[in-house]
Amino acid sequence: MSWGLLAVAGVVVACGGLLQGLIGFGLALVAVPLLALLDPALVPVPVLVIACAHAVMSLAREFGHVDWRGVGWAMLGRLPGTVVGIWIVDSLDPKSFGVVVGAAVLACVLLSITSWRPQPTPPSLVTAGVASGSFGTATSIGGPMVALLYQNQAGPEVRATLAAFFTLGSAVSIVGLTVTGNVTAHQLWSGVLLIPFLVAGFLLSGPLRAKFDAKGVRTPTLVVAGASAVVLIVRSLLS
Repeated sequence: MSWGLLAVAGVVVACGGLLQGLIGFGLALVAVPLLALLDPALVPVPVLVIACAHAVMSLAREFGHVDWRGVGWAMLGRLPGTVVGIWIVDSLDPKSFGVVVGAAVLACVLLSITSWRPQPTPPSLVTAGVASGSFGTATSIGGPMVALLYQNQAGPEVRATLAAFFTLGSAVSIVGLTVTGNVTAHQLWSGVLLIPFLVAGFLLSGPLRAKFDAKGVRTPTLVVAGASAVVLIVRSLLS
């Protein structure tokens, strides 16, 4: 990765880390389409690496607020979903993969703006876990599926529970991709190089959590993510 590409990708990751530190998800939703436009090799493995790192930091910060029962049910679905995600990675060529990534982002944007208000019941958590495992492994975007179920809960519980789920889920996805030969040392190193930028965004989110209205970032976040996804889809189809 060139220094110029690293700097631009780092800014994207820092913004995503700030957003996820505030509302509990959004790192991959913002970063994935933009990073895929910069360099397709940055998705999904490097993003999974930084997502796992961010989740560990968030979990340590608000560990006492985790809904472990909900995490357990969601992980029950995440495991088979990971197998589906690995199959997607193995089956698609770069052009098709770009379309799938863009479509996944648009689907998550639509989920985020829906007026549907599901509850974190065992069946819904398992279903969300399967979807999260599939898309999270294939495109590193798995947060909105589970976040949608916790949207009416208190901020600390949302952030902590999603952090616990992301920590376990990202680790499972990385291990699954590694076992099936879909991870290279270069991809892992690219993720490691982006972690300092991630930490900067995460640290900035700390003092802002109690002062900043997280809902204020939802609209611009979804606009950027949606627009980036459309550009990615068009570019993939025309390539």
